[in-house]
Amino acid sequence: MRRKQTDRRFVLCVHNEACDDLETRKVYRVIPDEKAEKDGYVRVIDESGDDYLYPATYVVRLHLPQEAEQAIAAAG
Repeated sequence: MRRKQTDRRFVLCVHNEACDDLETRKVYRVIPDEKAEKDGYVRVIDESGDDYLYPATYVVRLHLPQEAEQAIAAAG
């Protein structure tokens, strides 16, 4: 069974100017948000545990094997 690309998406924070709730070099889960993406933002579950919009330039998308995504999701 093939999963949808948007089932799980992760990003790596590479920049966090004035963002206390994002840590550089840390992986975050993305909540799909087409409108935000069109406007140059990404919706991320950050350190607060809530989802917020951040500039897409703050992160890079990760393409991970399914096992790695499952491990990251299970870790919290």
